[in-house]
Amino acid sequence: MRIVTFDIETIGGFSRGGFDLKDLELTICCTHDSAMDSFDSFLKEDLPRLWKLFEQADVLVGFNSDHFDIPILNKYYPGDLSTMRSIDLLAEVSNVLGRRVKLDSIAAGTLGSKKSGSGLDAMRWWKEGNIKKLREYCIKDVEITKKIFDYAVKNGSLKFKELGTVKDVKLDTSRWLSGKTAALTQTLGF
Repeated sequence: MRIVTFDIETIGGFSRGGFDLKDLELTICCTHDSAMDSFDSFLKEDLPRLWKLFEQADVLVGFNSDHFDIPILNKYYPGDLSTMRSIDLLAEVSNVLGRRVKLDSIAAGTLGSKKSGSGLDAMRWWKEGNIKKLREYCIKDVEITKKIFDYAVKNGSLKFKELGTVKDVKLDTSRWLSGKTAALTQTLGF
C-alpha cells in the first residue's frame, strides 16, 4: 500500500480571531512517499508533480489534514482531493477524546520529541525568502506525523503530553490500512 504523509504551510488570512481558509495561500507542501521511502517538497510551481504523487497514493496521512491541508490544496487541484482516502490523525484523536490535541503534545508523548518551530515561524521564513528553513521545518513536521502514524498502526494507540503528564489514547487503527487500494486514476496530463 502506498502511503503519502504530508503537511502544508500557508500565508495570509490570519487575524486575532482565527483565519478564513479562503484567504490562505499555499507556500509549501512536503511529503513522505512510502513507495520510495523518501521526503520531498513542493512549491506552487511544483504542484503538478504533487498531484501525480497524490493520485498514485492509496492513502494520504496528515494532521488536521481533512479540515485544513486538503481544503487549501483543493484551491489549486483541478479535481477534488477530499474524495481520496485519507487519515487525519487529529480527527482520529479528537473523535476519541472529544477535543483537539496539538501535534507537538502528541510528538512529546509518543516520540519524546518536539516540533522544530511553529506556523508563525513558517510564515516569517516565507516572508524573509528563507525557503530552505521553511522546507526543513515542513519536512520535520511530515517526519513527526509519519512516526506518529507508524506508532499508532503498530500499537493501536498514541500518547500525548499534557500539563507534564503523559496520557494514552486508544485508537481503532484496524480499518486504516485495510480494504482495497484507493489510488485515483486521473487523466490530468502530467
